[in-house]
Formats: sequence, C-alpha cells, structure tokens
Amino acid sequence: MKKFFGIEENYKFEWNDLRCFVTLVNVILIMIYGLSISWFGLAVALLGIVKDLTTDRRISGLLMHCSNAILNIYFLLMFYNVIG
Repeated sequence: MKKFFGIEENYKFEWNDLRCFVTLVNVILIMIYGLSISWFGLAVALLGIVKDLTTDRRISGLLMHCSNAILNIYFLLMFYNVIG
C-alpha cells in the first residue's frame, strides 16, 4: 500500500484525519438514525470551514467542507419537509 500511494515517511496525524473520521461517523449515523443527525454533520462542516479559513487556507479543504455543509443542509430541508 505504501508503494502504491508513494508513502515514504512514517504516519503523521493531521486534523483532517479526525475530521474525516467524524464525517464517516456522521454518514453512518444518518444511515442508522435518519436525517435528523444532519445537525451534527452541519456543525462539523461549519467548524471545518472556520478552520480552513483561519488556519489551513487550502482551497480543497474549504470546498470539501462547504459541500459537506450544503449536503447536510439539504438533508435537514428534506427532514423538515421544506423540499420534496
């Protein structure tokens, strides 16, 4: 696996690893408990946007968290029957 991905250094923990794990947990919880869990995902996405704007300053992270926020807002709109 290291050869395939071109990894030459030892693993180094990054905050994006934790945010990725939390996003994965959010998806699993939505699948198990329904769309109301989207509040959790929206909060995580908004915190990610703040961190991207203040610390990381990477456009890929910002786009990822904005799209995650938009998706969770869409789920909440569906949950509250605002959209079909």
